[in-house]
Amino acid sequence: MTGMELIINNTTKKFQVPPKNLEALISMELPEKKKGIAIALNNHIIPQSFWAETLLNNKDSILIIYATQGG
Repeated sequence: MTGMELIINNTTKKFQVPPKNLEALISMELPEKKKGIAIALNNHIIPQSFWAETLLNNKDSILIIYATQGG
């Protein structure tokens, strides 16, 4: 498959070389950040231990949630 559209935090992004799974997407989008984030794929939270085996499909909706400090 060539090209893929993903909706990341409510913004459509086109990939000529699509990431095959959530882990690859995070490596592409946030190479310096692996901790302190959570991901929902199509409104379902995906634990980090499942990112490598969670495959992506065209038009998937991904919400990346960043942990913050303070209170």
